[in-house]
Amino acid sequence: MSEFRVEKRRAAAEVTLASGLTLRGSFFLAGSSASHTGPERVADLLNTESGFFPFEVDAASGRETALYNRSHLVCVKLLEDGGEARLDPGYELATERQVAMLLSNGRRISGAVRVYRPAGRDRLSDYARSSDAFRYLEAADATFIVNSTHIVELRETAKA
Repeated sequence: MSEFRVEKRRAAAEVTLASGLTLRGSFFLAGSSASHTGPERVADLLNTESGFFPFEVDAASGRETALYNRSHLVCVKLLEDGGEARLDPGYELATERQVAMLLSNGRRISGAVRVYRPAGRDRLSDYARSSDAFRYLEAADATFIVNSTHIVELRETAKA
């Protein structure tokens, strides 16, 4: 084994690309994060750089690793969500907003987003101006990580 090899863990997910293609597979995540304590999360991986990221696709012929361009990634559905969104510092204190999103591929998803801003600056419009390109949406059945450049419409809804 090489001294330069970095051990990674897999995180199962379903990615939806701007082309309309949806793929199941795994992200490769580091055991620790450079930006916070604890292991790297999928959102950390997507938000740290621009350009391409590796994704292991579950293909009929077996597993294949390909590189995908972040700007063409519409959203990610976490398949083995261990509460990834809840690991954000301040999660319990952040204002929860129920929303409906229309994505660039025509898909609509609904759920809760967290606005990490002080009271009075925790509106949905403040969430929309966040600097993170990839953001969590916690739906009833899954957690999504949405590329904000592919959000066409964002509406606040009544709590379900």
